[in-house]
Amino acid sequence: MRKQFLVAIGVTAAVWTLGTMPAAAQTTAAVAKAKAPSTKIWTPPRTPDGKPDLQGIWTNGTMTPLERPRELAGKEFLTEQEAADREKRLRENLSTDRRDGGAEVDVGRSYNELWRERGKLLQRTSLIVDPPDGRLPPLTPEAQKQAQARAEDRRRRGPDPADTWEDRNLAERCITRGAPKLPGGYNNNFQIIQTRGYVAILQEMIHEVRYIPLDGRPHIDDKVRLWMGDSRGHWDGDTLVVDTTNFNNKIISNSFNCCPGAGTSLHVVERFKLVDADTVDYRYTVDDPATYTRPWTASVPMTRTEGPIFEYACHEGNYAMVDMLAGARAKEKAEAAKKK
Repeated sequence: MRKQFLVAIGVTAAVWTLGTMPAAAQTTAAVAKAKAPSTKIWTPPRTPDGKPDLQGIWTNGTMTPLERPRELAGKEFLTEQEAADREKRLRENLSTDRRDGGAEVDVGRSYNELWRERGKLLQRTSLIVDPPDGRLPPLTPEAQKQAQARAEDRRRRGPDPADTWEDRNLAERCITRGAPKLPGGYNNNFQIIQTRGYVAILQEMIHEVRYIPLDGRPHIDDKVRLWMGDSRGHWDGDTLVVDTTNFNNKIISNSFNCCPGAGTSLHVVERFKLVDADTVDYRYTVDDPATYTRPWTASVPMTRTEGPIFEYACHEGNYAMVDMLAGARAKEKAEAAKKK
C-alpha cells in the first residue's frame, strides 16, 4: 500500500509540474527527454574470479548469409521494413513444407519446417563486416589452383560422389561441423561453461566440445593437427579472446567450413563480449595468407536461449551414411540396366 501511495504522489507531481508549463515547453521537454542518451552503464555479472559471466546456453541462428548477396552490393544495412519483407520471402522460398515438386524434390527437402531453426534475418546484409563490401577476399593464386583442382575432380567423378564414405563431407560422416561454427538450418545452440583456468564451449551440432585453457600456455606442436584447431584464450578487459591454430587440412572438404577454402594455415581470433544480459557480441577474424589475399572479419550475434541441450546422436549408427551409399549403388545399377 505504501509503495502504491508513493507512486501515486510521484505521478501527481509529474502531472502538476507539466500542467504549470506552457504547451510548447512541454513538447520541447518531452522531445529532449526522449533523445537524451542513457547515462546508465550496464555491468555484466561476474564469476567468482571476477570475469564476465558468459555461462549459459546461446544460439547464433540467423538467416543472414556469411557473404553479402550480389543483389545487395553497396548496401550494408536493410531498413527494418526491408529486413522483414526479405525474411518473409526467404522463409517462403526455403520452406520444406512446400509440395510444389515431384517425389525427388520432396525427398531432397528432407525435414519439414517443424525441425528447422532458421533464426531471424539481421538488418546487416552479411555476417562479414570487413572487408566493407561484405564479401570474402579474393583467393591467393595457389588457393585458386587448389579450388580448380577440387572442381575438376567433381566434374570427373560427378557432382555427388559416393564411392566410399570418405567421399562424403565431414558433417555427413559425423566428424565435425568445424569451429567457429556458422549458423545452419538447425542445432545452432552453444553452451558455455567457465572455470578459473578454462572455458568450455559445447557445440550442439555433433556435440563437439572446445576446451580452451586460459593460463597462457603456448599452442601445441605444429605437427599436431586437429579438426577444430588448438585454442588458447585470455581476457582483454571484459572481452574473452580465443586464438586458434593447428587446423587439420581436411577441413577444406567440410561444406560447413567457417572459412571456405581454408585449411592447414588457418588462424582464427575470436572475441566474445557480453553486451547485455541476453546478448554476446561475437566476432572472429581470419588470417590465412595461404588462402586469402587479406584478413577478414565476421560478426555473428549470439542470444541467450532456454535449455537444455540434448545430445546430437549423429554417431549412433549413422544410418544416413549407409542409406546414401546404398542409394548410390542402386542408382549405378539402374543406370547400368538402362545401357543394356
